[in-house]
Formats: sequence, structure tokens, C-alpha cells
Amino acid sequence: MLTNHHVVHGAAKVDVILPDGRSLRADVIGQDAGTDLAVLRVDAHLPYARFGDSRRVRVGQVAIAIGNPYGFQHTVTSGVISALGRSLRSQSGRLIDDIIQTDAALNPGNSGGPLVTTRGEVIGINTAMIRPAQGLCFAIGINTARFVASRLIRDGRIRRAYIGIAGQNIDVPRTLARANQMAISSAVRIASVEKESPAARAGLEQGDILVSFGDVAVSGVDDLHRVLGEEQIDAVVEVAVIRAGQRRVIRVTPVESQRD
Repeated sequence: MLTNHHVVHGAAKVDVILPDGRSLRADVIGQDAGTDLAVLRVDAHLPYARFGDSRRVRVGQVAIAIGNPYGFQHTVTSGVISALGRSLRSQSGRLIDDIIQTDAALNPGNSGGPLVTTRGEVIGINTAMIRPAQGLCFAIGINTARFVASRLIRDGRIRRAYIGIAGQNIDVPRTLARANQMAISSAVRIASVEKESPAARAGLEQGDILVSFGDVAVSGVDDLHRVLGEEQIDAVVEVAVIRAGQRRVIRVTPVESQRD
């Protein structure tokens, strides 16, 4: 079963109530604060919903949300897809990309429920609304959810890379960018480097301006979060920084993050 991380996080136990009134004990086999998703396991043979393809969703198409808002069981609301490709910050501080925006009414209790098409195909997992705004509701695209769920089932968590820096977004002066022949306007200033971290071992220093990670330009901290994925773990990556006004390339080997 797919639901939101914030629905089950910190719970001593999780029970699943079925439409026929049965209550089943559920085990949380994996959860990820970075995408606000969790996978549960129950010992029962249950009917299941069919996944759609969130890449084929179009603005203006009908969307139907199912949930239990304020305890009103099995509530259905409908609306349209308002926008695609939104970004939403999770409780962990990471940006969740490729978010679906809908005006199908969501309220507390809808979290973790499905957003479906008129054919009953699940295209998103309802996750948030903006209070007190009306018609600003968001769902995690089902393609993202499928990928995350597969990793949670396999590993119990999402594996991410870690280099051990704290950074802050800064604007890069044009003169500095031109002097280093770079077409950039913003980057990440390294505010601190953790001792014995991959960044410290590689020679990154406080005050360095990090402008790229591998082949990816880094215009802000969110860009850095995006590139620190599972594929970077134990891989040697060339990181470009500006130090004392000069561009230099430093090789860093990220390790697996042990943080949520």
C-alpha cells in the first residue's frame, strides 16, 4: 500500500481500515521524508487500483481525489488538473519535483489517497493543500511514486549520496563569472564542511563557491540535492568551485547518506 510519509511517521503502530469495516495491522516497510511517501504491508489479498502514467497527464483533464477528509470516510471530490511540473518542499526540506496541481478539493484526511482519472487509473498520491487558499492542492506524480515505492520495497529507504557540506544560495557577480568564462548568475557558497566527510577529504573548503557537480550546473542548494542521488554513491565526481576568484576542479567521492 502506498501512502504519505507524514501520515505514518512516528506512529507506534499502523492500522488499515477497509471499506467493509475490517481493521488490519500494517507494517511500514519503507518511508522517505524527501518525497513524502511510504509503503505499507498488510497480510491480506485485496483488490488494487491500476497505475496510470503521470507523463501523459494534461492540464484541464478531469481529476478525482479519494480520501477521508476530517474523518468522512470514502469521500470523492473532483476537479481538473490545474498545472504540471510544480515543485513542493517536503517536511525534510527537500524539493519534490514533478508535482501535479489540481483543484479537486483536498482536506486533512485526504493525504495518502489516490488522485485518479475518469478511467480509475491512479495518476498521483494526494499530499498537500495550501491553507486558506481554495483550489490549490497537490499530488505526487505516480511515476515518481512507483520509482520510490520500488526502492522502498527493495531497500526500506531511498539511498542518496552525501558529501558533507552546508551551503547557501548566492548571486555570482558578473565580473567574477566573466573572469572565469562561466555563464552563471547564482551558485552555492559552502558555509561549512563536516570533519572527515567526503568533501573534507577531497579538499573543499568553507567559502568555496560551488558552481557545478559533474556535468550539472548548480545554481542553488536544491540543484545540489537533486544531483546527490543513488548513482553518485562511491562514484568519483568532478566538482567545480570558485576559490579566491579562480575556478578550480576538485574530485569528490560521495558516500551513502545515513540521514532520513
